[in-house]
Amino acid sequence: MEGECRWGAGPGWGAGPRLTRCPAPLAEQLYRRLPPQETKELRLQPQSSEEAKAFVNAFLKLSMPKKKDQAIQDMLTRKAVVLEHYAKKKNKEKRKKPKGFTAKQRREMRLFEIEPKQQRYAIFLPLHQLWKQYIRDLCHGLRPELQPYIVQAKLLKADLHGAIITVTKSKCPSYVGITGIVLQEFKRVFKIITKEDKLKVVPKFNNVFSFEIDGFISYIYGNKFQLRASERSAKKFKFRGSIDL
Repeated sequence: MEGECRWGAGPGWGAGPRLTRCPAPLAEQLYRRLPPQETKELRLQPQSSEEAKAFVNAFLKLSMPKKKDQAIQDMLTRKAVVLEHYAKKKNKEKRKKPKGFTAKQRREMRLFEIEPKQQRYAIFLPLHQLWKQYIRDLCHGLRPELQPYIVQAKLLKADLHGAIITVTKSKCPSYVGITGIVLQEFKRVFKIITKEDKLKVVPKFNNVFSFEIDGFISYIYGNKFQLRASERSAKKFKFRGSIDL
């Protein structure tokens, strides 16, 4: 209705409370002092019209702290005002990422050392069986119709923990023929356990390794394989006809 003063939310008024500028006659009724009887019934402290205006202005200023006084008055003279509530920004505490152990600390704690009583070939045979199933799943069953270079590309990026590998060529004759299950793979060495329950540390450099699974034999040239297992999964290997030690 014309000349109506509204306060609240409803259809057409949006989600937040709105205050519209009232015409002068209605504004006088809005700010007029309540009769003493009504004031007593409502248990209100009587206020003058100036105090009421001061209260409204203070309320608007608190409701819209980012607006200046003049901007609030300008908005009241032209259109409805959406009273906004500005929540205080909470300073988020930066979470510190836990630092891992250094190489020196790992050595002191002997995290990668295998106890002598655990250095038995039979203990790790189940690990080898799991590795063979892992390779079959990775290579889709190692079917005869698969192209050898496709299988080789997958094996080069595969995890070798649990594989039975053999040193087929080496510049150091004493390494040739060593066969065992890979227990640990580092950047430059393999740690393998032999059938004689001996833990061998075999360097990758100047050695050629081989392993067999379901009739498929794969060769690893240690000079080109000096990577950690986690790094190999993202490396692109180049296939060459022959590689020298």
